[in-house]
Amino acid sequence: MVENTVSLGGESAKGAVVVIIPCYRTGEKVLEVIAAVPAGVGRIYCIDDACPEMIGDRIEELVRDERVKVLRHSENQGVGGATITGYKAAISDSAKIVVKLDGDGQMDPKDIGRIIHPILKGKADYTKGNRFFRLEDLRQMPAIRVFGNAILSFMAKLSTGYWNVFDPTNGFTAIHLNVLKELPLANLDRRFFFETDMLFRLNTVRAVVQDVPLPARYDNEHSNLNIRGVIWPFLTGHLKNMLKRIFYNYYLRNFNLATIEFLLGPTLIVFGTVFGLNAWFTSAEAGTRTPAGTVMLVTLPIILGFQLLLAALNYDISNVPTRPLHSELADADILK
Repeated sequence: MVENTVSLGGESAKGAVVVIIPCYRTGEKVLEVIAAVPAGVGRIYCIDDACPEMIGDRIEELVRDERVKVLRHSENQGVGGATITGYKAAISDSAKIVVKLDGDGQMDPKDIGRIIHPILKGKADYTKGNRFFRLEDLRQMPAIRVFGNAILSFMAKLSTGYWNVFDPTNGFTAIHLNVLKELPLANLDRRFFFETDMLFRLNTVRAVVQDVPLPARYDNEHSNLNIRGVIWPFLTGHLKNMLKRIFYNYYLRNFNLATIEFLLGPTLIVFGTVFGLNAWFTSAEAGTRTPAGTVMLVTLPIILGFQLLLAALNYDISNVPTRPLHSELADADILK
């Protein structure tokens, strides 16, 4: 029987860790991933997401690790759907920390101890890998991935409110069970937007998120991500989450100076732009010059609007959650 202990610098977390591995077209790589999971992990859930390779059957046939349990989907639900199935199973196990890693071999299971360390130390509620921290790690990453992830990271900062994290699509994550129970799992995105949507949901409950520098290993593996197919869902998802987050944080749950700035800034910019275009078209049709007063009436609202919007963003950046939530939730249960 595998000893259920994760050793971290002299400390241990007995029965604390459950690992989730979504499985879809991973080939034999997932078998190597399972074999590399540290002995201290208590349970390994492999979710066969209606994989045409029948990977669930292969795991049950070839893996003799007593910790491994295969969960199956009758229809493909995407990486988000598979992870949510694993989360629900982990909640029933009452684990302390739930780790998610992909089965394609890009993530080293030996780094599980590093990614759960901030949570065990009480410094974070949710941790995720960051492949961009070290320059030497970037050199092995395909250039198109570096560029794409940089763009997605900036968009994610706006939509999630976590201005302190990077590499939002990184699939190597860990979360404290107390915080996981607070999330509306049924509302999370089921496809490739899952990791970013997870960050948005974490912000709504004011959870502390921390990056952990972890390298990724790239080989000739086949990616299931269709770039053209996810561009529009990603753009609309970021825009929707950004607007929802601003509404939740600055209008529904709180009211402060940023509330006014977020309202007046865009309003003034739109007013100046629309008024300016109308004045330009009117002058062009009449063949006359636009009066200096009209130019000022167009310019000032736009400049002031941008200043207000920058001030609101500055407040938003300083408003990143810093007080871990899971310990407060544990204290709330003390009388139960």
